[in-house]
Amino acid sequence: MATFNGKYALITGATSGIGNELAKLFAKDGYNLVIVARTESDLEGVASGLSSIYGINVTTIAKDLSLPNAPFEVYDEVKTRGIKIDVLVNDAAQGQYGKFVETDIQRELEIVRLNIMAYLVLTKFFLKEMVARNEGKILQVASIGGQLPGPMQSVYHATKAFILSHTEALVNELKDTAVTITALLPGPTDTDFFNKAGMEHTKMVQEGTLSDPAKVAKDGYEALMSGDNKIISGLKNKVQVAMSNVMPDSVAAKQVEKQMEPSEKEK
Repeated sequence: MATFNGKYALITGATSGIGNELAKLFAKDGYNLVIVARTESDLEGVASGLSSIYGINVTTIAKDLSLPNAPFEVYDEVKTRGIKIDVLVNDAAQGQYGKFVETDIQRELEIVRLNIMAYLVLTKFFLKEMVARNEGKILQVASIGGQLPGPMQSVYHATKAFILSHTEALVNELKDTAVTITALLPGPTDTDFFNKAGMEHTKMVQEGTLSDPAKVAKDGYEALMSGDNKIISGLKNKVQVAMSNVMPDSVAAKQVEKQMEPSEKEK
């Protein structure tokens, strides 16, 4: 059982991957949770497990955050329930594999709404409250993709670049407050992301070394609690980002393109 601390963390994408691992870390530290995902049954399963293991309260909100009104509805429901959010974790995100001229624009608009608009709306409303109280923390799950060109994943990489740039600006705007905002930049991680994006056949997935979502979550959680501005999870990812900062964009893009090629294992 956790030592109950009475605080609440709201986590999007909490039923799988990095979001689920973050939920466990917050629960272990005695945070009550508001968890948001699309599927009610998945939410209830996670909520039941966390509440029974850690003795915390878990509130579930089933919303598809790629729908324009959904993030507003999440905020309204939290307010209706009278819950004060001490920590916001924006984790839910998706991608799509393929050349931009061939991919589905409607799917890409869904991705933009999920990866950018939902982050913006939830950050806007909960950050206002945090600044008014002069306390609170926000974790924005970005990606090293936000610092790299993304052939075959151009929209996903662009959404993460947006989130990273926005977070870096907010760090400055919040410098005279006790509120902190942290960007977590994972590399390729062993989650369901690649299946949903149609990337399971690529060299990145089949031949690369995928990060453990529990380790990524731990890195993000510790950085958040320390009030750090940004954390790149994993030495290999730190090196890749550092190299991309000194090489021409065309070279960095070529390296990513090679990772996006079909794996020999799949042929």
